[in-house]
Amino acid sequence: MDCDSYRSLVRELDKRWPGIEDVLAKTAVAINGQIYQDAWLETIAPSSEVFFMHRIEGG
Repeated sequence: MDCDSYRSLVRELDKRWPGIEDVLAKTAVAINGQIYQDAWLETIAPSSEVFFMHRIEGG
């Protein structure tokens, strides 16, 4: 996919699988091994590894 940010990646995925953006908005994401709770403005490259996971909450 030709995406330069996490936000553009999620939007592209939502075009292919409508409704996935709502699901991914509730997840954490790892981009090249760095975990983010809120990655909407993070940049990505064509070679970036993006991994979606459940958010980890502490108490």
